[in-house]
Order: sequence, then C-alpha cells, then structure tokens
Amino acid sequence: QVHLVESGGGLVQPGGSLRLSCAASGSTFSITEMGWYRQAPGKQRDMVASITKSGSTNYADSVKGRFIISRDNAKNTVYLQMSSLKPEDTAVYYCNAGSWIGNRNYWGQGTQVTVSS
Repeated sequence: QVHLVESGGGLVQPGGSLRLSCAASGSTFSITEMGWYRQAPGKQRDMVASITKSGSTNYADSVKGRFIISRDNAKNTVYLQMSSLKPEDTAVYYCNAGSWIGNRNYWGQGTQVTVSS
C-alpha cells in the first residue's frame, strides 16, 4: 500500500506561482513513477506532469514551460512548481503514484488550486 498526501493548494492571482507537495508513505520502494493530475468541475481528470524514479519527466502541452515537476526520493516527496498561473489552471490537483506491485495506481485526496483575481 502507498499513501499519498498533497499540500500547498490555495488561491492565487493570475500570473502568480504556487508549489504543490505530495508526500508518499507505505511501500514507497515499489513506486516507479509519480505524477500530478487535475480535474475541474464537470471535466475529466487529466495528466499534468509525471516523473519516473530515474528523473524522466513528461508534461501536458498546456503547462509546458510554466510547470516543473521534481522528486526528492530521500523524502519520498514529489513537487509541482507552478508559475505564470492562468484561470484555466483552476482545478483539484491529485497526486498519483504507480507501483510495480500488481501494477497499481494510488491517489491522494486532492488539493484545490484556484487562480482568480
């Protein structure tokens, strides 16, 4: 079992910055990839950014150049540094972890990010 806890969400003005954190616990040794997804009301949950244990990253086109995902394996924590935020970035952001044990995916509870003036 892998447990994920997100933090860092909140209200920010357009053009502002915010950093999300996701702390993993439990069977962290089995995690192969971690990422951030977001879901706005009435919309599907989409991948924002992901990172493998080796450091390979992937970004959605809509956030390239604005968001940076990073990972601290020693602390079992993944971060999402968000800059130049737009109202369209408003959503609940979920942390995800993929485990090679049973090819399982684990999710955090989500953290609200609201970009508004």
